[in-house]
Amino acid sequence: MAYQSVEGILKYCRAQGKRFFEAVLEDDMEERKVSREESLKEMYDMWDAMLLAGTSYEKEARSASRLVGGQGAAVEEYRKKGDTLCGDYLNQVIEQALEMGESNACMKRIVAAPTAGACGVLPAVLIPFYRSGQGSHEQIVEALYVAAGIGQVIASRAFIAGAAGGCQAEIGAASSMAAAALVALKGGTNEQIVHGAAMALKNLLGLVCDPVAGLVEVPCVKRNVAGAVNAMACADMALAGIASAIPADQVFDAMREVGEKMHPSLRETGEGGLAATKEGMRIVGELRH
Repeated sequence: MAYQSVEGILKYCRAQGKRFFEAVLEDDMEERKVSREESLKEMYDMWDAMLLAGTSYEKEARSASRLVGGQGAAVEEYRKKGDTLCGDYLNQVIEQALEMGESNACMKRIVAAPTAGACGVLPAVLIPFYRSGQGSHEQIVEALYVAAGIGQVIASRAFIAGAAGGCQAEIGAASSMAAAALVALKGGTNEQIVHGAAMALKNLLGLVCDPVAGLVEVPCVKRNVAGAVNAMACADMALAGIASAIPADQVFDAMREVGEKMHPSLRETGEGGLAATKEGMRIVGELRH
């Protein structure tokens, strides 16, 4: 994609009278020299793969380390009792985030959005939305273009890999993409889309990547939940008319600065943070034997 800033996308939309997703779609067509139909087919295929991954969860499956598995099913069982703090819908989001993260750890097929470690955030907000009848296939696909545009700008201005910038680059970017997608689905303006994306990433600046035993399991899977819930809150704030005090592009730049200053032990090496706790080291020792 040619866009290096969300301001560039907004300027194009203003000049051409386009919606945010259309600017991203047209840029994809130009960048890859494909037709509108070809670009849309690929995004529909992406959505189908995401949906399939969401329905292929196996509650009995456990990761090779045995650290992950069955947690999504536990939330589902809890949700069905009807006495939750967060309510049915939000618990569906939590459930889906856990299930997708667990499926990744159990080597099931998922959609990296933008990475495998953050694969649960976007599906967690989109799949329950779709299943509740709030959005059609077409609207979800349009929202995926919005998410893709935000992700592309983040990748070009900062990074999306935990090894490069900590978990803020993975869960943070995914949460930003998800917030933007939700605002679009609820009919928000192009500017509101960008504010939602900015606020979501702002809330997760400085989040370290500290996987226990170097596995994308603990705390990674549960952080997908945090990213999804954060995205929903920020989308609602944006739709309510709340703006990010810091422009989105500057938020992305700040994420890069924070990531570059982050100690290597906090960037996916499994040498710091939760990975270096007493329990974290005990797990490492147990897995080595």
